[in-house]
Amino acid sequence: MSSAATDFKPWTRIEMAQRIAADIPEGAVVNIGIGMPELVADCLPEDKEILLQSENGLIGMGPKPGPNAIDWDLINAGKQPVTLLPGGAIFDHVTSFTMMRGGHLDIAILGAFQVAENGDLANWATNDPNAIPAVGGAMDLAVGARQVFVMMEMLTKTGVSKLVQRCSYPLTGLGCVSRVYTDHAVLDVTEAGFSLRQLAPGLDLDTLRQRAGIAIQAP
Repeated sequence: MSSAATDFKPWTRIEMAQRIAADIPEGAVVNIGIGMPELVADCLPEDKEILLQSENGLIGMGPKPGPNAIDWDLINAGKQPVTLLPGGAIFDHVTSFTMMRGGHLDIAILGAFQVAENGDLANWATNDPNAIPAVGGAMDLAVGARQVFVMMEMLTKTGVSKLVQRCSYPLTGLGCVSRVYTDHAVLDVTEAGFSLRQLAPGLDLDTLRQRAGIAIQAP
């Protein structure tokens, strides 16, 4: 391990969300998945017009409301209270899923249990018999969005890499992931596999490869 890697401090979840928010282009229609990706909504730059869609029937979501402005009739797919920006709209599930399946979303931001080097995504079930599977609308988002960004910590709590050659968990979508944002690095999914886009400060590529346990192309 190089001396630089000993100074490595993983990106926090907020820093990961900020990194994703900075990569979303002006005018994009974006679905933010349940869990960690919800942090992205609070990190969007105010000088960009970005439309956030939620599969339960919202478009034009804003950041989380303050404690005195919560309206429990206005929630996202994760049952978290949200705000609605001027021009936002509320609609039924049929319209929402038609939007998702019909290719009208520019980006879907999802969490994951595993991402394979060919872009396969597993994010709804593990091999744990005690875990409750929860696919929700992830399959529709994975195949319907023009790009799929995954936000996840790179390693499990036991230190196993979530970047894999082939997913061992049930698949959500085949070859659907465009880019992976982890606490170690940002990676693009290419025809040749994972390609480094950005390293977290204090980490070098050789150490990243060692920890990920998979081939990663240099930028």
